[in-house]
Amino acid sequence: MGFRRRTRRRALIAGAAIAHHETKKADEQQADDQAPADDQAPADDQAQYAPPPADPADEIEHLAQLHTSGALSDEEFTAAKAKILGT
Repeated sequence: MGFRRRTRRRALIAGAAIAHHETKKADEQQADDQAPADDQAPADDQAQYAPPPADPADEIEHLAQLHTSGALSDEEFTAAKAKILGT
C-alpha cells in the first residue's frame, strides 16, 4: 500500500511540475507574440495617423457657424477666435 501512495504522490508532483512548465512556456510565448520585433514597424504606429493642422480660416468659419447657431456666446467666440489667430 505504501508503494501505491508513493507512486501516486510522484505522479501528482510530476504532473504539477509539467503543468507549471507548460504554463510558463505559454506565458513566454504570449509575451513574445505581443512584443513587436525590432525590424518590423508596430501596427499601432501606422494606425495613429495625425491629420495635417487645420487651416485657421476654416476653424474661424466653423466657430462662426457655432456662434450663429447659439452654441457659443459672444465672449466664447471672440476668445476662441483670438486663440486661433494667436493674439
